[in-house]
Amino acid sequence: METTASHKTHVLIPQDQISKRIEELGAQIRADYSDRTIYLIGILKGACVFLSDLARAIPGPVRFDFLGVSSYGRGKTSSGEVKVTKDVDVSLEGEDVVIVEDIVDTGVTLTYLTHLLSQRRPRSIQIAALLDKPSRRMRPVHVKYVGFTIPDEFVVGFGLDYAEDYRNLKEICVVEEP
Repeated sequence: METTASHKTHVLIPQDQISKRIEELGAQIRADYSDRTIYLIGILKGACVFLSDLARAIPGPVRFDFLGVSSYGRGKTSSGEVKVTKDVDVSLEGEDVVIVEDIVDTGVTLTYLTHLLSQRRPRSIQIAALLDKPSRRMRPVHVKYVGFTIPDEFVVGFGLDYAEDYRNLKEICVVEEP
């Protein structure tokens, strides 16, 4: 039982399992793209930890950039409205793009971002997510590279937050209700 901020948490996925799965995803991604350059587009802030480890797990040419989006505010539930707060700094035309997300929940954000990035005419777009929570899906989203499928619990750690806390935990934890 770990306590950070004002809520107790318990470990859902330990650090060693996360590291092993990211290595597997990196190998799978490289196999799918042969020796081509891959553009990883991390969704801020949550995906930065996953993107860092994933980029190091993919042999060969990898570049990355970030998109900032807001849909949650400071609570536990999505507002349903997605807004871009930081755009990528490079042209993606003709590039192989992998959107890197911490968690796929409702699918609203990724539906929006996939549409937005496809307008920039990349060669391909796929999605890599550390966590997938399909029970909460409101929009159909195909996530090609999934780290772990999890139940409908509010999770933090490894980049995921609750009101900006817990991002620094080395494992995925469930926030316990007080």
